[in-house]
Amino acid sequence: MRKTYIPLIAGLVFTATCFTQCSNNKTNEPVTTATTEAEKPLYGGYASQAEWGEHLVTIGGCNDCHTPKKMTPMGPVDDSTLLLSGHPEKLPAPEVDRKAMESKGLVVTADFTAWIGPWGISYSANLTPDATGLGYWKEEQFLFALKNSVSKGLPGGRPLMPPMSMMPVKHMTDDELKAIFAYLKTIKPIKNNSVQPTPPVLVRK
Repeated sequence: MRKTYIPLIAGLVFTATCFTQCSNNKTNEPVTTATTEAEKPLYGGYASQAEWGEHLVTIGGCNDCHTPKKMTPMGPVDDSTLLLSGHPEKLPAPEVDRKAMESKGLVVTADFTAWIGPWGISYSANLTPDATGLGYWKEEQFLFALKNSVSKGLPGGRPLMPPMSMMPVKHMTDDELKAIFAYLKTIKPIKNNSVQPTPPVLVRK
């Protein structure tokens, strides 16, 4: 009878040994998932800072005001040849009764690059890396301008005018604004002097 149990006992010992070794192998396997995730660049899931910036510019509606429009059968659309170059310096503001607009507190725009309201007339700026745009700007200057709503990002400068002063861009993080600036430095430079705002017709009391 003892000889009958010997193969059974040997089989149980072999099975237990294999189970222990398999368990140890699983425990010692390196965990690569967490490491891979940690090594990804922190650019909002994009491959580069500039690509992330392009995404932020797109969803932030920057082109709505800073890219001139061209008329199509479906209405105005962005003119891609003038991407983010601001209000064309030779294009006049919409012809309206400014006194009436200001007294009624109305805001009027024709193509979103020039805005007429109680503050006067404001024009969208050139954001391209040309000398007439952001060509000489520093990153910290860009952040200061948007965080503090100050024109050209210079302490003591005039406040940004509506509608820019009303935009939630000031609530973006430093990393998001840096990504936008990095993207703007990569687009086509376009020569177009930013038009300065026009004071209101009515005297403010």
